Amino acid sequence: MSLRLALALVVPLAGAAPALAADAAAGQRVFNQCRACHTVEQGGRNGVGPNLHGIFGRTAGSIEGFRYSAAMKARGEAGLVWTPETLAPYLRNPREAVPGGSMAFAGLRNEQQIADLIAYLQQATGASR
Repeated sequence: MSLRLALALVVPLAGAAPALAADAAAGQRVFNQCRACHTVEQGGRNGVGPNLHGIFGRTAGSIEGFRYSAAMKARGEAGLVWTPETLAPYLRNPREAVPGGSMAFAGLRNEQQIADLIAYLQQATGASR
């Protein structure tokens, strides 16, 4: 194998970040920051933030009776559906992900915490992985 071919095969992998192993138990601890505004139980109440049960696969801004910001409703109308891939940037920086949204939380800066929180939410909200 030529050096050029070997580099062509290896170099693209060098920039690929390995997937983080997610820990749902650690994510439950991270969720304690969210608990003041959100619940995860099926049939749970909406608080300052909406109940998160069934969030995965749900269109953003779509819980009947919850008062979402105009920005969140618009994102849902534009096709934003919550998945682990769409939730991660929102958890990282809600104001950047949904400019004009009303979520007061500044976001998580630690990628491991984001992965753990998503794992916990998948477990706690009835999502199938």
